[in-house]
Amino acid sequence: MVKNIYFIGLGLIGGSLALSIKQTNPSINVIGFDINEEQAMLAMKLGAIDEISPTLFPNLAHVDMIFISTPVQQTIEIIEQLQNIELKQGVIITDVGSTKAKIVDWANKYLNGRIKFIGGHPMAGSHKSGILAAKPHLFENAFYILTPSKHVTTEDLSEVKRVLEGTKANIIEMTPEEHDKVTGVISHFPHIVAASLVSQAESYEEHYPLVKRLAAGGFRDITRIASSNPSMWRDILLHNKEPLLTLFEEWMSEMERVKQLVANEDSEQLLLFFEQAKLYRDGLPEKQKGAIPSFYDLFVDVPDYPGIISEITGYLAKEEISLTNIRIIETREEIYGVLRLSFQTERDRELAIDCISKYSNYETFII
Repeated sequence: MVKNIYFIGLGLIGGSLALSIKQTNPSINVIGFDINEEQAMLAMKLGAIDEISPTLFPNLAHVDMIFISTPVQQTIEIIEQLQNIELKQGVIITDVGSTKAKIVDWANKYLNGRIKFIGGHPMAGSHKSGILAAKPHLFENAFYILTPSKHVTTEDLSEVKRVLEGTKANIIEMTPEEHDKVTGVISHFPHIVAASLVSQAESYEEHYPLVKRLAAGGFRDITRIASSNPSMWRDILLHNKEPLLTLFEEWMSEMERVKQLVANEDSEQLLLFFEQAKLYRDGLPEKQKGAIPSFYDLFVDVPDYPGIISEITGYLAKEEISLTNIRIIETREEIYGVLRLSFQTERDRELAIDCISKYSNYETFII
């Protein structure tokens, strides 16, 4: 029975997990540490933790479970240091890193059988960071992957699942190697592609000054993930090196194939290339959260005139629907609405659709 939990790192992910655990199991005593003391104090005020630890490694002899909610490189360093810390026999340690093989290898190397390490990756996030962006429902319907180390038992896994029950996440067990290959395909490599597209556009801007203005539409949307934390993504790529090197080879081979189709003007194969991509993409689940945070955008077809933003936000304010962002679209190619509204949840977006249709005749679209 878990009575005491220690959180190392109280940002968006650690804070949201702590809030979820406290909301579901208020009797569990949650202790927290963050290198930023203000973050820790805010976590206490928000009710995410019961106690603030003044140091990274306080007396942990009574702690049943430890969550390491730090970037991948720091997680590895903390695991190495934990071998010299007095811990409770059978304590369960888990993390939230985006790569798993190296972290679990480190746990197998430095933590013995008295410590049960279970790699974890909650596949949800936000475009905001820090404890103030944390929410107890952040992981609802998201995939939460667990990758146990060699000393873990079925009972240990069940204990972690019980603690995470309040997240309402879809918990999946995988090997660390399977995790890194899959996330490489659907998360890590897409970030590389997005950053490369942005870099290419920047190199063209010197000779074609209109590039930045024209990129304000669809290009800006499909490359959103390039705005993610640069140092975090540097570390992820370095720690998932082998799967990504394989993906680079496969990607370059595929691009060379498409390049030849264009060079040979092979219209039939080019059509097939786009048809197959469309078919697979259209079949992707819509209601589930994936490895990359979802964007709950709503496009509204309105005339671009002074006061239109205040008109639309006024409707939403009447119904107490919160927005995270609002923007006038300058280029409308393949976009059906001149106004883009962004929401935190799918539910907020659905409420906004009903609200706008209730107060106006403006058409709304989801792309």
